[in-house]
Amino acid sequence: MLPHAKRWLFLVHRWLGIVACAFFAMWFVSGVVMMYVGYPKLTAEERLQHLPPLDASAPLMGPRQALDAAGLQGPLQSLRLAAASGGRAVYLAVPAQKRASVVIDAQTGAVLREVDPARVLASARAYAGPGVALHADGTIDEDAFSHSRGLDAHRPLHRVQLDDPAATRLYISGTTGEVVRDAPRAERLWNYVGAWMHWLYPFRGNVFDPYWADIVNWLSILGIVATLAGTVVGVMRWRFAGRYKSGSRSPYRGFMMRWHHITGLLFALVTLTWIFSGLMSMNPWRIFDSGAPALRVAAMNGGPLLIGERDAAPAVLLAAAGREVRELQWERVDGRTLVLARGAAGRPLLLSSGGERTTIDETALKAAVARLLPDAVARIEVLRAYDLHYYARDAHTMMGGTEKPLPVWRVVFDDANKTWVHVDPSTGAVLGRSDRTRRASRWLFAMLHSWDWLPLLERRPLWDIVLVLLSLGGAALSLTGVVIGWRRLGKKLGAARA
Repeated sequence: MLPHAKRWLFLVHRWLGIVACAFFAMWFVSGVVMMYVGYPKLTAEERLQHLPPLDASAPLMGPRQALDAAGLQGPLQSLRLAAASGGRAVYLAVPAQKRASVVIDAQTGAVLREVDPARVLASARAYAGPGVALHADGTIDEDAFSHSRGLDAHRPLHRVQLDDPAATRLYISGTTGEVVRDAPRAERLWNYVGAWMHWLYPFRGNVFDPYWADIVNWLSILGIVATLAGTVVGVMRWRFAGRYKSGSRSPYRGFMMRWHHITGLLFALVTLTWIFSGLMSMNPWRIFDSGAPALRVAAMNGGPLLIGERDAAPAVLLAAAGREVRELQWERVDGRTLVLARGAAGRPLLLSSGGERTTIDETALKAAVARLLPDAVARIEVLRAYDLHYYARDAHTMMGGTEKPLPVWRVVFDDANKTWVHVDPSTGAVLGRSDRTRRASRWLFAMLHSWDWLPLLERRPLWDIVLVLLSLGGAALSLTGVVIGWRRLGKKLGAARA
């Protein structure tokens, strides 16, 4: 290597490393925390468990009657009935051409527009259950635990503090009055050294918010450059044949420099892998956006959701379910209107809109899923166990908390994007899609960053041991770099003052 190129390599690693190692150390430590405590979220299971059961004896309007009272005549995107707003049974309807939910009192047909303090506290009280004291904690647009873009439709958010053993903070939607997030105190505290720090959320919700993605992207890129430069320097300085006068293969005599050299050689690859895969998690400059056409879900389902006069009233549906139901959800599946009766746990029960128990015709569903794209279906695979592309993660993780039922269909299309669509054959629900670019993202992010590899995930605590040990090694590399950088800066500043 030419002398001037070698000098630049050393300088790049030295000065980029001073900044990068501080972030590396923070990312390694916070990453270990995130293995066990994730960013606050309200999972579907938690939401259902905290909803009061629907009362079959209550005088609840039928869905068509309630929609007529609210002045909603056209097709819908979705329709739910639950005691989800103010502790009372409400219909939550999303019209086909809108994004906002319309909240309708299921007993009176009145549209509940204003989410006032009384309604907020009633929602929180229904969630918390009897005997739990609570108090309102103000209204916010966004705070440290509500940065998720999925909450945008619910802002402003009302906060309510529960006096329960977990000191849970609830976030209530300012548009529907539903509880949309819960955050126990332990989860909040751990997040300050976990996800909140790992994702650089101090740059969210303030003047830096428009630049947050660019900040994360460029810090990751600078980290990759510093790591690559350091790896080359470390290999160049290590004597694989022979030793230095000190008897060591490393030229460095000081404790910090020597161990930074050694840990760098041992953990440079895992550091580089994690920084690179962290960058991939951001989908930088939309490199994983394939531009694939949207799925034609309405065509698959035989049109939009329409509620008719003959659709059964809640009392009929709840009686047919024969069990405690927390939510009724109307869906359009292959030209039929069906109702999912959801309990506090387990799979939903499928009812016809008239109130009879029913099932999905698999032959008809196979014909229906073929309408999702104009291209032909190459094959339909039936997955009875998780694999590398369809699997479940713990609820607290970034990719966890969503339903991943089995068995499931993988509908493989013969299109230019090599599209896969996962469909639940028991409900006809489209669970997700994948194409070549999304599968590339799965390998470059989820596999490399979280080690979402079934042979490890299915053999815990082996997964925990491997990731914690590698993280500790990366943290040691980073922290020795921080100390070296701090000392070097101190010398430079001292010389400048002199």
